[in-house]
Amino acid sequence: MSNKKIMAVPKKYFYIVTAICILGIIIGSFLDYDINVALANKTDIGSFFATYGSYFSYCLYPAAGMCIFIGLTKKEKNYRMLAWLVMVISYFMAVYYSNNYNGSKVRELFGYTAGDTSAALSFVSWAFWVVLYAWVPFVCYRIFDDIDPDKLIMTGAAILIAGILADNMNLWLKQVASRPRYKYLITLDDPKAGFREWWQMIPNLAGSNDNFKSWPSGNMTIASMMFSLPMLADVLKKRSETKNRVCFSIAVVFVVLYGYNRIHMTNHFLSDVCFGTLITYIIYSIVSTAFLKAAQKKA
Repeated sequence: MSNKKIMAVPKKYFYIVTAICILGIIIGSFLDYDINVALANKTDIGSFFATYGSYFSYCLYPAAGMCIFIGLTKKEKNYRMLAWLVMVISYFMAVYYSNNYNGSKVRELFGYTAGDTSAALSFVSWAFWVVLYAWVPFVCYRIFDDIDPDKLIMTGAAILIAGILADNMNLWLKQVASRPRYKYLITLDDPKAGFREWWQMIPNLAGSNDNFKSWPSGNMTIASMMFSLPMLADVLKKRSETKNRVCFSIAVVFVVLYGYNRIHMTNHFLSDVCFGTLITYIIYSIVSTAFLKAAQKKA
């Protein structure tokens, strides 16, 4: 891995993303509430994207699992059971997180109502996610290059570990801040009076109440996983710098759309979105750099 790169793209991209996030935090620190008043407006297409948009990010988990699977089986046949175990866990992570965050919408789609309809419908809604991710490992098995097993293993491990770390960091920070969501504020007689800036933290006020879990944005933690897409492009059989940059551009567009959606759907403020993106991006950058440097030393 070149010292001039972070997550398989030039370092300058890291500084640009970081600078934009910090700028968004600064702007949001003064205009969070006013921006939501101007942009918040729930729509059907916005709701659809909010429910299923995270699917593309979660595809990275089974893709990362296949990286490790190919790398382990290439290194040593005795690692085959371990390779399968990691593959199953990574696949389960995608299904679990999708069902955990958006399962209620899918269960509603299949007509399941707890206590009123057959429990089989709940299973069907869960199986929906299983089927939805089925293509990922098969495609990745065909397109990933096994010439450097260590790089494959470290790439997959970095994506999985950084994803878990970012998700748990986000959950902890939500409790630290306990910031009211905009969708909750607009149910109050005086929404502006209930508004709090991101730094006006009241630790552990949120508890299990989702209305007080606005900062930082958890969905942006999910969306920002897409910044690891160039890392997967960098282990393709037919890889190139151009493909890495294209994948980075796809990630940027996806993250921007997702960020707008979180504000548009009354779930978050601008600073929530930018903090969620920045925290995840930094975690992925640090973890991936550490893992890929280790792979480089082994090579």
